[in-house]
Amino acid sequence: MKKKQILNQLVAGQQVSEILFAPILMHFAARQIGKTYGEFASDYRVLVDANVHAVKEFGMDIASLISDPYRETSAFGAEIEFIDEGVPICKNHVITTPEEIKNLEIPDPLKKPRTLDRILAGRELSRIFGDDIPIGGWIEGPLAESADLAGVSEILMMLMMDPENTGLLMDKCLEFGKKFARAQIEAGCALIGMGDAISSQIDLGTYDQFVKERHKEIISFIHENGALFKLHICGNITHLLPSIKDIGADIIDLDWQVDINEARGILGPDPVICGNINPVTVQDKTPEEVYKISRDLLDSQKGKKFILSAGCEITVDTPVENLLAMKKAAEES
Repeated sequence: MKKKQILNQLVAGQQVSEILFAPILMHFAARQIGKTYGEFASDYRVLVDANVHAVKEFGMDIASLISDPYRETSAFGAEIEFIDEGVPICKNHVITTPEEIKNLEIPDPLKKPRTLDRILAGRELSRIFGDDIPIGGWIEGPLAESADLAGVSEILMMLMMDPENTGLLMDKCLEFGKKFARAQIEAGCALIGMGDAISSQIDLGTYDQFVKERHKEIISFIHENGALFKLHICGNITHLLPSIKDIGADIIDLDWQVDINEARGILGPDPVICGNINPVTVQDKTPEEVYKISRDLLDSQKGKKFILSAGCEITVDTPVENLLAMKKAAEES
């Protein structure tokens, strides 16, 4: 059975024939084909080759367009520096005054180099895999993108001191996220992931006031355009789960700090949970230990809507044998 069909069945709550395996691979994937992280983030052809290799060699069941958080930031006008063996660096804040928020124009993702690069990757991976392997597009969430444009400390202060302009900035980021998501869906993505990492740093009341309805809006938009939605918020989001339960996400990534059984009790049976082994554990343990940890996690989620992954990105120095041990556990469950 094709992996895309299995994913759709899993989300729909139907019985599936196998456990899907979908860890986040970026720097690791680039190194496996002899490329740098900078090349992976700046050239869609490298990202495509790395994903094709990961599917073939490691049994990845979803190919992903994730690379770094600054695709949209670049489209809004920020200068991005690519680092050979590190995450790209944003060299300047686009937003430094309320007036700049008011004047901020929403770009066309097809006319900006870095967003177009991701769209081209989606087209090529869709051509290669067809209906077999689902392609996961990627966007930044409205709060995360606002922080990328204005600065993390600055946006957290603005939430308290200038909620009106903060809301306006988030709305503009939301509208661009919709345009970017739709372009990736049109390129062939069956799934759109959204990273909103900074949300783990706010309390539940702030999430409900500023973020929740915007999350619901973009999820509804992605569904209306025919794709599934995955939420990824790094860190401990246990305190946000009572509200995240209601936003309509098909898949929710859980980082390793979250107790997966407690999360399932809060979220209920409907969303697919993806996770959540500590990436450092995957890197540092023996293959036998990684296999056992993976099997124990899979046993705890037996009969539930679940995708095996690490809590966040697989580290670049993870031994290949350890990633294969995770895949073996999924295959034997």
